[in-house]
Amino acid sequence: MNATTILGLFAGILTTISFLPQVIKIWKTKSAKDVSLRMVCTYIAGTCMWLVYGFIHKDLPILMTNFFGLIFNCLIVWFKIKYKK
Repeated sequence: MNATTILGLFAGILTTISFLPQVIKIWKTKSAKDVSLRMVCTYIAGTCMWLVYGFIHKDLPILMTNFFGLIFNCLIVWFKIKYKK
């Protein structure tokens, strides 16, 4: 694994885990009323495109980090629907 790949992995990990506190907060408070569904869905669409790009280029950092980013943001959408008040 070269330095560029390691840099890509760390950058992707940092941006991906940035959603984790939001997921945890929504889960604990059972409220996602302040989360913009439009923003999350736009992010999911972009993440899916990054996954296709990563697959085409066989780029592990892009594939891994966007896969987990997709999971976190799908959880946010699910919580948004589940805890709708």
